[in-house]
Amino acid sequence: MNQDKNLTCRDCGAEFVFTASEQDFFAEKGFTNEPSRCPDCRAARKQQNNGGFRRNNNNQQREMHAATCAACGAQTQVPFLPSGDRPVYCRDCFSQNNRRY
Repeated sequence: MNQDKNLTCRDCGAEFVFTASEQDFFAEKGFTNEPSRCPDCRAARKQQNNGGFRRNNNNQQREMHAATCAACGAQTQVPFLPSGDRPVYCRDCFSQNNRRY
């Protein structure tokens, strides 16, 4: 049975507890490394990495880009900047094409 461990955050240097239940969760998910950041630094890093492109805790929405569907020609919005070297599909055409695979 696991016991609580005291770890030191690599970002802020604060000591935090890696509980037995967290250790069980990590093991269940197949994670082999212990967390190297405290919960506050993990949350700050996660917030920073999202950068407003995904819905986050502040309810910011993704940046959307206009595109023309390669199948039906309809105008659509996509969450990435189309580069022009690959086809872009509207939601309906994408769903229909995705069923084939």
